[in-house]
Amino acid sequence: MRPRSRRTAGLRSVTVPPDPDGLPEIHPLLSLSLVRRARVPDAAPRSKEPRMPEPGPSPLQPSPPPAGSPAAGAPRAVTPSVLDRILRGPSGLGTAGLQLGLGGEPPAASAATATAPAPSAATATALAPERPAAPEAEGKAVPGLYHHPVAEPDPARVEEVSRRIKAWAEDEVQLYPEEWEGEFDGFSVGRYMVACHPDAPTVDHLMLATRLMVAENAVDDCYCEDHGGSPVGLGGRLLLAHTALDPLHTTDEYAPGWLRSLGSDAPRRAYRSAMDHFVRQATPSQADRYRHDMARLHLGYLAEAAWAQTDHVPEVWEYLAMRQFNNFRPCPTITDSVGGYELPADLHAQPAMQRVIALAGNATTIVNDLYSYTKELAGPDRHLNLPVVIAEREELSERDAYLKAVEVHNDLMHAFEAAAADVAAAFPVPNVVRFLRGVAAWVDGNHYWHRTNTYRYSLPDFW
Repeated sequence: MRPRSRRTAGLRSVTVPPDPDGLPEIHPLLSLSLVRRARVPDAAPRSKEPRMPEPGPSPLQPSPPPAGSPAAGAPRAVTPSVLDRILRGPSGLGTAGLQLGLGGEPPAASAATATAPAPSAATATALAPERPAAPEAEGKAVPGLYHHPVAEPDPARVEEVSRRIKAWAEDEVQLYPEEWEGEFDGFSVGRYMVACHPDAPTVDHLMLATRLMVAENAVDDCYCEDHGGSPVGLGGRLLLAHTALDPLHTTDEYAPGWLRSLGSDAPRRAYRSAMDHFVRQATPSQADRYRHDMARLHLGYLAEAAWAQTDHVPEVWEYLAMRQFNNFRPCPTITDSVGGYELPADLHAQPAMQRVIALAGNATTIVNDLYSYTKELAGPDRHLNLPVVIAEREELSERDAYLKAVEVHNDLMHAFEAAAADVAAAFPVPNVVRFLRGVAAWVDGNHYWHRTNTYRYSLPDFW
């Protein structure tokens, strides 16, 4: 049995306080430029869908590090207050106009709930003054889980997105039979997407993400899991469904058969319609980025299915490798499309940015493992998740394995935030900072949805 790196039993959530005066922040001119470029008028007619701006030039090289700074790849000490300013914007008197919230309104003050601060943040945490946290959401958070509470999503937007997505599911793609309606409503996808995309300028922009999220879940449920899914033959089903996202280019003789296949089942109808809406509004590079991330997701589905067929429990690192592909990555990486701007392809492709995106996807997926733990244990078959794999491979009790999985999540979150701070420093341009904030908002909103969706999730009795 491998010794655990630190104790987790009996840990309490603690609030990481705000920035003390005098700490570094994003330069005011950078913040103002960011706001000017980001604003999209709310007065556009509702009947028209959003349009992406023309992409502009972007720097190809990061800014050189200051003299005496750590070498590339070296650990970087980042205080909670600096992270909060980079990932969630400036705070305090006179900064309301610098926020990226809707209609110029600043989002509610953020706070971080953590098992323990990262070692580099301990001194700043002890010295920083307290400020009120965001209101506690309903539903119990996993004790000791490092996360940032978010303000309640705008109820008017939640209601409108929920109305539109249900009409789309029922009328446009015939997504589910009548007996599944309760599950669709219980998923609360409108609340989910509004929480994850607080800077979306219109409901039309929010619908881009919402359709794709629903389509992704339809494929997962119908092909892989809850509603008739099976690992047997999964590769063929996923490949053909993927052609609804990345179209087949073939001869006139065979194209009609492929076109007919796109309407043959609910997952393919959903993929095709959601992608059609998305490509009309996204830039070509944003659409191609999404296709690439969905191919990653489908590869992860296949690895998990192969292990299910052979009744194989992977090593912990192998499981984490699978979860880097079978995870939420396609969702936060469209934050710029939903926000009405573009992170240029060369900046998105930077290895440092790819690390930020991968860590964000990995952390949010372990959140799913933790909140869905009891739901998956109640199923008829063994369902791999991080606590189950740790328990078997490291010979720990269910409780200790679950608590260790919390530690793994927290380490991923700290790594994500430090990597994001490094990217913001290396590429000090407005779209980079806004994209990083959008990814961070998605991470926070994802936790909020898991925590508050008591229809789907409940916690184990380990505390």
